[in-house]
Amino acid sequence: MTLRRSLAGRLLLWLVPLLAVAVALPLLLSHWIDDAWLVGLIALLVVVPLAAWLLRLALQSLRSLLRALSGSVNAYRDGEYNFGIHWQGRDEFAELVAAHAELGEVLRTQRQALVQRELLLDTMVQNTPVAMLLVAAGGDNERRIAFANLAARQLLGGGWKLEGQRFDDLLAKTPLEMREALARGGDSLFAIGNEDENEEEQVFHLSRRHFRLNGRAHELLLLRLLTSELRRQEVQTWKKVIRVISHELNNSLAPVASLAHSGAELVRRGRHERLDEIFATIEDRARHLEGFIRGYARFAKLPQPQLQNVDWRGFLLGLQRQIGFALEMREDELHGRIDPAQIEQALLNLLKNAHESGSTDADVALRLTHLPEWLRIEVLDRGHGMNDSVLQNALVPFYSTKRNGTGLGLALTREIVEAHGGRLSLHNRDGGGLCVAVQLPLA
Repeated sequence: MTLRRSLAGRLLLWLVPLLAVAVALPLLLSHWIDDAWLVGLIALLVVVPLAAWLLRLALQSLRSLLRALSGSVNAYRDGEYNFGIHWQGRDEFAELVAAHAELGEVLRTQRQALVQRELLLDTMVQNTPVAMLLVAAGGDNERRIAFANLAARQLLGGGWKLEGQRFDDLLAKTPLEMREALARGGDSLFAIGNEDENEEEQVFHLSRRHFRLNGRAHELLLLRLLTSELRRQEVQTWKKVIRVISHELNNSLAPVASLAHSGAELVRRGRHERLDEIFATIEDRARHLEGFIRGYARFAKLPQPQLQNVDWRGFLLGLQRQIGFALEMREDELHGRIDPAQIEQALLNLLKNAHESGSTDADVALRLTHLPEWLRIEVLDRGHGMNDSVLQNALVPFYSTKRNGTGLGLALTREIVEAHGGRLSLHNRDGGGLCVAVQLPLA
């Protein structure tokens, strides 16, 4: 950049004539006026206005540029980018204008990308089958609907717009089951029955999240219709049940039919020496089949827990007399309210699995830990553990990796634990083996 094209060069182009006038004028006046003070005063009265006029003339384009830059900043703030600023020359202001233009281009590109993302997000939200409702808290504990997608409008408003309505007014128009689910708080499953007996009830999953937006409390409600999914899973479950029952029935009835035929042939021939063995085998297969059916019936008709106060150390010592395990319990005095028969059955299932996992009997342990508001029971072994596929399906009813397994042990245990308000989880242990954890509420 040369001096003439720079800002300093432009100022010098204006200052040089002014300096020339300031020097030459006193010299000219001194030829006609002898008083030096008067010469200086006249020169000052001429030079100062001239300097002011020249300075204003020099800064006029600069003021126009600054006004344009200020206007562009305000336009950027309002989201407008369709304009440009031009500056003649190649000085520092030209660099400023170029940088400002680059900033505008970046902001315009970012705004366009943001608009595209918002459009994509709005399209996804509006067309998702999940009903989405955003409720904003207002004054006097009044809640109003800030946003509702198309699925929410169809489900709750007959297709009409819901934004701006009072949430309590909308809630009053919903079915009783939905009102009760929303009043309970937290995530939940609920079913809405139909007046027409020929139509099945509709099952929904409610999910809710709380957060603050622009300083105001908001709640996001998600309602997902699960009827079709549950129907599909129900069909798959029934298919699995039928396969398992057919397998067990065939394994028992085929040998019984064969042995009965053999027994009849032996009786016809008068050879009775093997009848005791045949009848014993038939009885064994019949008892196995009876136990199998009883297990299904117990799983399908699990009664509500009859809670009693129990001393955990005494309860577990009694369990130790039925099946071996090492007991790890730090607190001697620990009580809880459980159904002793159901929890005993659940723990027996877990301990039996631990012994059948390939673990040595000495490595099977039960650990009891007191947590805040919870009691954690861990059944530990050093067996083969479970791969990812088995871990994902281990709690599914009728799923079993054992040749003669029914797939009901863990499923029944989970039903018992959840009926007590607890939860069950499984994970592989470091160094090999499995940990099955049961958490039960203390109260």
